[in-house]
Amino acid sequence: MMQASSPEPAKLRRGRMADLDALIALERTYFTADHQISRRSFRHFIDSLKSTLIVAEVDRKLAGCVLVNYRHGSKLARLYTIAVGRQFQRRGIARRLLSAAEQDAIRRGCRIMRLEVREDDTGAITLYGSSGYRRFARRPRYYAGRIDALRFDKILSAEGSESRRRIPPDSGPRIGFHGGHPARRGRQSF
Repeated sequence: MMQASSPEPAKLRRGRMADLDALIALERTYFTADHQISRRSFRHFIDSLKSTLIVAEVDRKLAGCVLVNYRHGSKLARLYTIAVGRQFQRRGIARRLLSAAEQDAIRRGCRIMRLEVREDDTGAITLYGSSGYRRFARRPRYYAGRIDALRFDKILSAEGSESRRRIPPDSGPRIGFHGGHPARRGRQSF
């Protein structure tokens, strides 16, 4: 009797220009036009020293991505988007991408990771809660003018507890992490 083989493990690496078509396809699958990252923006994020795009590959196919933005001189990292293709879900890829994003932020000297997620995205909220994130605020009608955003953050280093007191909840640019799943069409899917 043959044993079923386990799925190929995801390989994480930096995003590159050759990924653009697959990234755009992932965006179109999960996010509404008003929440999709454009080809031009992906090009900018790939080339920018203020962003890190990490992709997951399975059998040479783009399985997911995470994008983190940074501000010069800030100890705060912003998780901008995370998504995993439908056929690659339930394999722990989102958790691995999140962990890789956190490690990149620590390497860059950040002490806190911050994000926003749709209040109706229970999968993402569960992931963040089980990964050590705490909810600290709510933004009413942040998504499509009708769905609230929940704001989460996580201390990435022991020094972060002091930084949290110095960084007000609404500091920094309004870079959102638009959570959701295909039925809700947000900035996150896994």
